[in-house]
Amino acid sequence: MKILLLGKNGQVGWELQRALAPLGELIALDRHQGGDLADSAGLIAAVRAAAPQVIVNAAAYTTVDKAETDQDLARQINATAPSLLAAEAKALGALLIHYSTDYVFDGSGDQARDENAATAPLSVYGASKLAGEDAIRATGCEHLILRTSWVYAARGGNFAKTMLRLATEREHLKVIADQIGAPTGADLLADLTAHMLRATLTQPSLSGTYHAVAAGETSWHAYAKHVIEFARLHGKPIKVAADQVLAIPSSDYPTPARRPLNSRLSTEKLQHAFGLCLPHWQVGVERMLYEIL
Repeated sequence: MKILLLGKNGQVGWELQRALAPLGELIALDRHQGGDLADSAGLIAAVRAAAPQVIVNAAAYTTVDKAETDQDLARQINATAPSLLAAEAKALGALLIHYSTDYVFDGSGDQARDENAATAPLSVYGASKLAGEDAIRATGCEHLILRTSWVYAARGGNFAKTMLRLATEREHLKVIADQIGAPTGADLLADLTAHMLRATLTQPSLSGTYHAVAAGETSWHAYAKHVIEFARLHGKPIKVAADQVLAIPSSDYPTPARRPLNSRLSTEKLQHAFGLCLPHWQVGVERMLYEIL
C-alpha cells in the first residue's frame, strides 16, 4: 500500500510519519516538495505522480486571527485544496484522510456536540475548514474527516510551553476561563489515524466524519494551572504563585477572530465504530510535559 502524506513537518504530520510508516510505503511531503496546498497545479501533479491508495492531508492554514484578513489564502489551503485532493482521491479510488476543527461550530451551550450537530462557524478560519469538509463530502470519495480541538505536541510551540515560559518570568498570569475543550495530543491523533485507516480500508462503510479528541474537558485557565503546578512539582523554577494564575473571561482578551466558548466534542461515534478508547486529556499533557521539562 502506498500512502501520500501532506504536511509532514507540522505537529500532526510529524507524528503521522511515525504512526503510518508500518502500514505501507509512505511518501511524506512538505510544501517545498510538491505538497504546497496553495499551488493547485503542483498539488494535483504530486498526487498523480504518487498514485497512492491513501492520501493523508495534515496540512492546513491554522493562523486563526490572521485568516480574518488573509481570507483568500485561508480558503485556498483549507477549502480549495481539500476539494482538489478529494477529486483526485475519487479518480484514484483512494481513501482521503483530512483533519478539521471544533471551530466549525458556534460554541453555544454547554453540551458536547456530535457529528450531526448544526455547524455555524464564527471565524474565517472556521468557515474555511467547514467549506473543506463540505467539498470532500460532495465528491463522494471514500474519506475520514477527523474534527479535533486544542492540538499540541512536544515538538514546536504550544500553549503549555508558553505558560511555562511566562510562569518563570512573571509573578501573575491572566488566562481565559470561559472557553472549554479537550487538549488533544498530535501523537494521539496520529495513532487514531493509523487504526482508523486500517479499519476503513477493509470496511469502507466506516467512511465519514468523526470527532477525535482526548477524553474529559477543561478550560484554558485550568489547563494552565495544571501545567504550571506539574512543572513546579517536578522542580522547574516557577515564579508565579499558585493563587496568581488568574481566571478572566474571553471578553477581557479580544482577538480578531471569535473563538467558540464550548469546544466539547462527543467521541461516542468514533469509539463505537472503531472499538477504541480515548485517554483523558491529562494523560497526554503530562506525557508531553515529561518530554519538555
